[in-house]
Amino acid sequence: MQQAETRLKLLFIINPNAGNSWTDWPAEIENYFAGSGHTIELYHLPRHCDLPTLQDKIKTFAPQQVVAVGGDGTIRLVAQCLLHSSIVLGILPAGSANGLAKELGISMTPEKALDNLVNGELKKIHAIQINGHLCIHLSDIGLNAYAMKKFENQRVRGMWGYLMASLKVLWQNPLMEIDLKIAKKSISVQAEMIVIANASKYGTHVVINPLGTLEDALFEVVAVKKISVTEIFKMIFTHSYYDPNKTEIFQTDALIMRSAKRVHFQVDGEYLGKVREVKAALIPEALLVRVPGDLQG
Repeated sequence: MQQAETRLKLLFIINPNAGNSWTDWPAEIENYFAGSGHTIELYHLPRHCDLPTLQDKIKTFAPQQVVAVGGDGTIRLVAQCLLHSSIVLGILPAGSANGLAKELGISMTPEKALDNLVNGELKKIHAIQINGHLCIHLSDIGLNAYAMKKFENQRVRGMWGYLMASLKVLWQNPLMEIDLKIAKKSISVQAEMIVIANASKYGTHVVINPLGTLEDALFEVVAVKKISVTEIFKMIFTHSYYDPNKTEIFQTDALIMRSAKRVHFQVDGEYLGKVREVKAALIPEALLVRVPGDLQG
């Protein structure tokens, strides 16, 4: 339902290959804004869209808000164009998991998500620079990144596809020998997975980082030393304190992480191959995002 009196100019960056194929987003967008007085333009991402092309499109249209219509990868691509700018980032959840949208409380119902673009509040959030890649949700090495690799190469998509990929790698993921440098301290850990967490939970609703908030001056490093049924139950259902012998959390604004062997690595759902070193640094107040009003602090 249109309510806002201010006339907006919105550019929709639509990923036609996003995981949510059951919603006709172009039709939903055009129907919602028909006769509204707002100015909209729909831009369908080509399969291999580079950053300069997208930046030129935004500069030419000069919108007040750029809306990423896709999953976390699409949001990350759009966000790279908007860092430290006054242009608002809007989100329509059209991906497989939609982790960041869920983190921000954006509805999975098309009309409610569209309504947020007009009537939502503005929130400044931070991001992380990781090995030269922008991260606005979650990055990790080990088990989950390996599952992402399997997920990319299988035919079943969506949440079932990710679950199948996870089961394939669950018993194939050896312990990693990792040295962490945090706040000038060196820490050695053995882990099945280490998460650099800008947010608190995956799109599966698994709360990997109970300390996470997008508005503070820190990010979390979550070392999952051992995958166990008890810890998974806590992450999905109770969100109670983790066993420090199985899961340990560090807070920082900078990180250097080195592995004895090359390990699988992903950022915001995009598998990026194997690495031996990861460097991460906080980007404070990186993005201005449109969120539902009841989440505004």
